[in-house]
Amino acid sequence: MAETKQDTEAKPAVRSADTREPAVADRVHVWPYLVRNEFIASIIVMVILTVWSITIDAPLEEAANPTQTPNPSKAPWYFLGLQELLVYFDPWFAGVVLPSLIIVGLMVIPYVDINPKGNGYYTFRERPFAISTFLFGFLFLWVSLIITGVFFRGPGWNLFWPWEAWDPHLVVAITNIDLSAWGPFKWMGNPKIFGVEMIGFVLIFLYFSTAVVFYYLKRDMSDAIRQLGPMRYGIVAFLFLTMMSLPIKIILRLAFNIKNVWVTPWFNI
Repeated sequence: MAETKQDTEAKPAVRSADTREPAVADRVHVWPYLVRNEFIASIIVMVILTVWSITIDAPLEEAANPTQTPNPSKAPWYFLGLQELLVYFDPWFAGVVLPSLIIVGLMVIPYVDINPKGNGYYTFRERPFAISTFLFGFLFLWVSLIITGVFFRGPGWNLFWPWEAWDPHLVVAITNIDLSAWGPFKWMGNPKIFGVEMIGFVLIFLYFSTAVVFYYLKRDMSDAIRQLGPMRYGIVAFLFLTMMSLPIKIILRLAFNIKNVWVTPWFNI
């Protein structure tokens, strides 16, 4: 039977559809690939914790005695990061403000995320700022403080190397001063308004003002800042600068014995 003109024209279309390359799979199943890796990771962590708990001497002590305070008196390990912050900040700030900002900061992440790929997309190329900030905040500002409290703090909350013996009678002479009494600012005479030190106020104001200056300088050159907008950028910048103030305060305390940057009659920072 002779082929019609329509059959002849239809055959190439059918042939081209049959010879198309299969689409590359861009998804993998959670089971068994992800669950298997998570299960292996959990087993490894359990083995490490089991061996660690067996090798470390941690006997069950007697009931707490309200008339005798142990030295050092340490919080549970997961709170030692907050206890370590008490060295550098007032209790209201280290125990209330900072934990609240951590919780609020984690809650607002989905609302300030401008990545069009959506949640659950965690490649470093797509989210360099978010991943770097989280790793810095978690590993340096949380885990490292816990490690310091567990292994490096001894009697009197003094710093000891892990191989040093704890001396309960050790007295370290440290003269802590406020920033207004430090060398470069001492000549200013510590001006105050209603008891509020103006040197610390001006420095903190200038510190957070850098976010505003950066926004106006980069908003026309950065797509990310332009997509964030002033409101979301302000939230991200405030949380980021507050986070970075922690290592700044730690360095000032350990290197220069500066206790407070800003002193007021009501609170100190």
